[in-house]
Amino acid sequence: MSDSPTSRSLDAEYVGIALVLVSAIGFGTLGIFGTYAQRANLSIPTVLVFRFLLAGLLVWLFLAWRGEATILRGRPLWIALALGAIGYTAQSGLYFLGLEFMTAGLVAIVLYTYPAFVVVLAVATIGERPSRPMLVALCLAFAGIVLVTGANPAGASLVGVIVVLGGALAYAFYITGSRAVLDAVDPMVLTAYVLPAAGASYVVIGTASGQLAVPTAPSAWAILLSIAVFATAVPVVTFFAGLQYVGASRASIVSTAEPPVTVALGAILFAEPVTATTVVGGVLILTGVIVLERE
Repeated sequence: MSDSPTSRSLDAEYVGIALVLVSAIGFGTLGIFGTYAQRANLSIPTVLVFRFLLAGLLVWLFLAWRGEATILRGRPLWIALALGAIGYTAQSGLYFLGLEFMTAGLVAIVLYTYPAFVVVLAVATIGERPSRPMLVALCLAFAGIVLVTGANPAGASLVGVIVVLGGALAYAFYITGSRAVLDAVDPMVLTAYVLPAAGASYVVIGTASGQLAVPTAPSAWAILLSIAVFATAVPVVTFFAGLQYVGASRASIVSTAEPPVTVALGAILFAEPVTATTVVGGVLILTGVIVLERE
């Protein structure tokens, strides 16, 4: 007896949710590996050069294996390169800089305000009218930020929050800008161009600042490979794979597992403090994301 269409649909949905959850867990390890990189005295440009170039290579190899490697030309190519060289470069740099001021868990929580910034940009740039759910989501997100900032002076700092909010704003610009080409370009193909473009930017930044170095210690290479593979390439591939099964809204909601993963790993591995107020602030931010995605 063959499976019913409903059964097959549920199976596909479970597969999609599992893939997106794997992606969220992978992205959730970025702050953890970033903290290890910081403790190994790896500079931000060094970490991000190897992160983006190695991850970009893996994504291209995956697309080639699937027979989906696409050569972009003209306007889509220039937009993709600009998104990587400017948008993703700014977001990632500010994220890692934030780790120098705050715990990995708090950095992940604050960064997750980016959907609220996407809404603000949509209102400001294309005249989208804010709905009641949008306003509720914005209030929840920024109330969460206030709680997180004041929850634990040892884990959060005003400078750190401002830095990571800058990263969230940069990510919102990246997402808003990517909409200009996503109707014509597959999201994973776009990512395959964004990653090496961001890597090239950090080659320039690292060379100009004298902070770019090729590590020699095996432990340093283990950290860099973990960031490139487990915290970048695998999450990118599994997210877009899961997206095909569950759609963008549900995938975004499942992805809210990312900050809790970072918070939990930070507490387990680094004894990062987790207060009740921090948890409440994080829940408010993630609730705001869910409200936006369900609108």
